[in-house]
Amino acid sequence: MKVRFSALAAGLVVALGYSLLGGSGPLGATAASADSPAPCAPASDGPALPATPTTLTTLRQAYECVFARYYAGSILDDRTLLTTAFAAFTQELQSRGLDRAAATLPRLSGHRDRDWNAFATVYARVLATLPDDAGLRQALAAATLRGMITALNDNHNAWIVQQTPPSVRLGLGIAVTTEGRATPNIRDASGPIYLQAVQPGSAADKAGLRPGDIIEAVDGVPLFVAGMLSPGVLGLLQPQSADETIRITIRRPATATTMTVALHEEVLPATQPPAVSARALPGGIVYAVLPTFSPGAADEVLGKIAALRQDHQIRGVVLDLRGNGGGRDEEVAKLLSALAHDKIYSWDCDVRDHCTPHRTDDSTPLLNVPVTLLTDGWCASACDAFSGAVRDLQLGKLVGARTAGMVSGMPIAYALDDNSVLLLTPLHHLSANREIINGIGVAVDYPAPMTAADLSAGRDPGLDKALALMTA
Repeated sequence: MKVRFSALAAGLVVALGYSLLGGSGPLGATAASADSPAPCAPASDGPALPATPTTLTTLRQAYECVFARYYAGSILDDRTLLTTAFAAFTQELQSRGLDRAAATLPRLSGHRDRDWNAFATVYARVLATLPDDAGLRQALAAATLRGMITALNDNHNAWIVQQTPPSVRLGLGIAVTTEGRATPNIRDASGPIYLQAVQPGSAADKAGLRPGDIIEAVDGVPLFVAGMLSPGVLGLLQPQSADETIRITIRRPATATTMTVALHEEVLPATQPPAVSARALPGGIVYAVLPTFSPGAADEVLGKIAALRQDHQIRGVVLDLRGNGGGRDEEVAKLLSALAHDKIYSWDCDVRDHCTPHRTDDSTPLLNVPVTLLTDGWCASACDAFSGAVRDLQLGKLVGARTAGMVSGMPIAYALDDNSVLLLTPLHHLSANREIINGIGVAVDYPAPMTAADLSAGRDPGLDKALALMTA
């Protein structure tokens, strides 16, 4: 199962149980051992199975899966995985007041099997000294596996345990962003941080918060001190329970007023996925919004443009991709094929730089009108890929702000024996001109970022600039 997903959809639920498989003697007295795990296999597209306890065999299965399936697995040093995983394990121990003198990683040699056995022996020995608490072992193992995957430094790799039944959606009803480059990793922000969206019907909405409101303080503590973001204060925007009261002080640029509101985490109202839209503007320009590259999105936006052509003389299209968190690669191909035929729009490359081209589908009718893209720092994954192809193939101008640069490659989902799923990228993405977008983003031709003041006042400098370019 191939999945083009966005790291903007962060918050993947990761929970891992752990059980020990002892050796021939008392637990921890000999090297921990486990039967060789079955090789990980691509996950099926069927319904998710309930999670089962994760054994040491499962954990090793994930370890081996990385070497067998990951893009750089053939040249990866196992010490990178195990050291980072063990560091995460010890940090979780410390956070729970359970650090142990035995939690010391021995010297690793770079031999994959021997290093695994050394790691597993210490891990088992430490767990043998801890309370027999299933939740504790799950938390420790989850931190360890997350550390292992984090060591790959690849934004399209993840480990997922399906939630059955789906969890209730909780939150404060706000989404925040930052001026400058609006990156998905808001902890890199230089400020100010402001509300990008307020969910209708939420407590935040009822309290009078609005998009563009700048967050000055949380629980009376400034969000920035001497220009530096305080991650601890930012973390207060994610309460741990509905019993907590979070007091947010905001400044509204449009009115130069300041207010403080008290919010509780709540069950948020159900929302519909953002919809594709298109409307005709003066001057023969179609303004189309594509919020995701979800299945059918390309046909939907092309169909809406075709419908408008029946009643309007269309001279150009402004395609708004701001906030587009990604989606399916085939939707990227379909939409690009409406802009150009007989073109290579991207490459998938292995670690030895052997690359496979992706080409447009020439059966798709061409739009045959100029196109301008609106992008921002939340345009990620498939949106990065589409924007990079438009730029490289000179199919249109880009206006707004640099894209997210979160497009390492298309992951494949691999099933582990506890019914969890490991997402690994077997190949890495390059743009049409073999440029690296991942970690960098796609630069715009005309900078016109949305600021807090613009959003608060109802202005859209990006759209204004795009329309000026197309009607000049």
